[in-house]
Amino acid sequence: MQKLQMKKSGIAILMLAVLMIVMTACGGANDNNGNANASSPVAEPTPSVSASPSEEAASTEPVTEDEGTLTVYLNDFDDIIPALFEAATGLKVNVVAGNGAEIMSRVQAEKGNPHWDVVWLDSMPSIYGLGQEGQLLEGWAPENAANLTDAYKAYVPSNSTYFPTGAHAAGVIVYNTNEYTKEQAPKTWKDFASDTFKDDIGMADPAVAAPAFPFVAKFFSDLQMEEGQKFFDSLFSNGMKVYPKNPNVAAALTAGEIKAAALQESNAYSLVKAGEPIGIIWPEEGAPASVRVAAIQKDSKNMNAAKAFINFLLDPATQQQLIDQGEESYFEPSVGGVNAKPDRDPNAKLVAADAAWASEHEAEIKQWFADKAVK
Repeated sequence: MQKLQMKKSGIAILMLAVLMIVMTACGGANDNNGNANASSPVAEPTPSVSASPSEEAASTEPVTEDEGTLTVYLNDFDDIIPALFEAATGLKVNVVAGNGAEIMSRVQAEKGNPHWDVVWLDSMPSIYGLGQEGQLLEGWAPENAANLTDAYKAYVPSNSTYFPTGAHAAGVIVYNTNEYTKEQAPKTWKDFASDTFKDDIGMADPAVAAPAFPFVAKFFSDLQMEEGQKFFDSLFSNGMKVYPKNPNVAAALTAGEIKAAALQESNAYSLVKAGEPIGIIWPEEGAPASVRVAAIQKDSKNMNAAKAFINFLLDPATQQQLIDQGEESYFEPSVGGVNAKPDRDPNAKLVAADAAWASEHEAEIKQWFADKAVK
């Protein structure tokens, strides 16, 4: 009897253990289903090849499409640049042309609602100023920036807000060969203050002509404000005439209104090619340079085309076309593999004002010249 009871107890215990195992398994299954409804279980990671940083950036950064046609504000090459750009890239471009003062005034007027994507001017200090105001794209460099010569790489600011596409003499010494022989003509900028040339000298207005400000800025940055004013005062006292733009200076020179001048180099060489009685002298101390630079508006709605345009300008093929076909074709290219005009002086020496200093004092210098014009 006792054995029978023990046997029954053992069977009961065994059945109870089996029942508990079944309930536990069911409960576990229910728990798993409940967790699946709330959130997916964390799976063990499977081995994979890690993406490179560039691949990760490409997969996480959205690709923004351009919203319209690229708009470029410029003061030269407007007659050829649209066709050249479209031929090279397949992209169209609207150009808005004007003199340096007009373009910069327009850019500042649109500061709260810019209508431009790229600005391209031979006025590096002014463009530097736009960068300081926070209007320009920073921290990006085009692939073709690698083509820049060492001299022009030095012009790129540390925040990469603009890139140089070349430079020309903001002023070389020119003279009317009917009035002076080469030996009689002025040889240095200081000669402009000589009694020999009293009332016979001219130059462009730095407040109007884009290249004229880099011209005077070089003297002011070298001499500093007070001594720079004294230098130009000596020229004004000697009867120097100031004309709105370089073509006005050229017209006065050929008409005999003045006999010598500081004239932007493309204007000077164009006169010679046209058969005008004009001689050109590159002073030994150098000719103040007007560096042409291109920059992108930081909030451009056509960023892809804007970047393509900057890259296009730094292509040796593009700069060669500008020299071969452009009206402002007398300039020193900023990239290697480009040939300057064959009749341009191979020993031409360009010297540029420090962009930061010139930008900081631009308004002051221009106002000083404006006050002189009133007087």
